[in-house]
Amino acid sequence: MIIRGDGVAAYCCAYLLNKAGFRVDLQFVDRPRLPVILLGDQALALIRDIFEQPALFDDLPRIRKRVVSWGNDAWGPGAKAVALDHSAVVVSEQTLLDAIRPSITSSGTQDSSWTIFAARPLPSPTVEHCFGTRVASAVPVTLKEDSDSAACSIESLEDGWLFLTPNWLLAVGAEAKTLLARSRVVAAQIATCGPAHGTFPAYARITSPLGVSGWLACGTAAMAFDPICGDGTAHAIREAILASAVIRAIADGGSTHDLLSHYQARLTAGFERHLTLCRAFYRSGGKGPLWQTELAAIDRGIEWCRAALASHTAFRYQLRGFELEAVR
Repeated sequence: MIIRGDGVAAYCCAYLLNKAGFRVDLQFVDRPRLPVILLGDQALALIRDIFEQPALFDDLPRIRKRVVSWGNDAWGPGAKAVALDHSAVVVSEQTLLDAIRPSITSSGTQDSSWTIFAARPLPSPTVEHCFGTRVASAVPVTLKEDSDSAACSIESLEDGWLFLTPNWLLAVGAEAKTLLARSRVVAAQIATCGPAHGTFPAYARITSPLGVSGWLACGTAAMAFDPICGDGTAHAIREAILASAVIRAIADGGSTHDLLSHYQARLTAGFERHLTLCRAFYRSGGKGPLWQTELAAIDRGIEWCRAALASHTAFRYQLRGFELEAVR
């Protein structure tokens, strides 16, 4: 069993399959790490459950509040920021991976010719469907002394949006400097900014097919999510749980065709839900060209998902813990 990648999805697959008795070859891929990940309670609970670490990151400071300035009037003189209860921890991707890196044993008894691709490149023929053009940059920041270190802030502007955590600023759309010059809520909390750590895509995209006989795509190799919803890590974990369950079910004699169809449909349905959530943000975020262009791209993505799912009937399998069972 080969698992290619070194992110959360790859580690989850390796841990679950090795624990289930598979001989696992985890092939690491060198790539840049995200400087910051906001782990909500749901994602953190999943990670703790899978890796059997109930106290994971208990010692980290928590985000307790989310300050939101969003909507078509977000940059108007009468706009007000709204504070909402929130619960999450802020962690670098490297710190997260160091904490959950699986120790693979060589005592597995089940062999498998399957490969899980949790990192690119993928086998041919695959196509990546992209629904947007927006890019993001991460900027290290120092907060002002009177800023709330237990809060994160999100603010929409005419040509993009900003997301602020205690140590990092995510700028999507225009450059951080441009957005900060127009910001009221986020800029008021920042004392200093460092240089941006490059740029990266911030639009949703999905690979097709997501698997054929012999391999599955998982994690960012399968789908990438818009950071506006903050659910990319939780999605990657769920994908890994399902991918591992599919491999186990096939090894137990299940229909490869039916299980791959189930995997493809489940991930596509999850991707459609993500796009629908994104659509609400981009529809209300602003009236400028960026918002309208990206909203149109999201609508194309929703249409693509619905077309891909049109021939799919009811789901024939369901997860019970970490295993798939046929629906009776």
